[in-house]
Amino acid sequence: FDDLGLKGFAHYFKVQAKEEVGHAMKIYEFIYDAGGKVILSEVPQPKTSWGSISEAIEDFYVAEVDNTKRFYELMDAAREEGNKVVESFLKWFIDEQVEEVSNANDLLTKIKMIGEHKPTLLMLDAKLAERK
Repeated sequence: FDDLGLKGFAHYFKVQAKEEVGHAMKIYEFIYDAGGKVILSEVPQPKTSWGSISEAIEDFYVAEVDNTKRFYELMDAAREEGNKVVESFLKWFIDEQVEEVSNANDLLTKIKMIGEHKPTLLMLDAKLAERK
């Protein structure tokens, strides 16, 4: 988004990325605290360009929905094993995903409504720059 001069969008997603790193560290620390070992594997290069702003926001929304499904799968596995500690830990992430999916959906809805109307897009950009 920096490339497009959309500093607010860029800021929004930088804040989002920092939040996601925090979530990853929470999982990392939980595994170690529980006596496990974290083994990191190679991560594929993420997508870095999109055909439109709408396409980028759609991918953001889909990623949040996919993350939610993964947490549900982990919760199901913890329940099958009767692991109450892991269930308790995962509940925080599942609750967090409600907010994450809602925020992504709200942004996607706004982008779809705006379409290519540049003045409104710039207003949204200014609003996104306010994210803390």
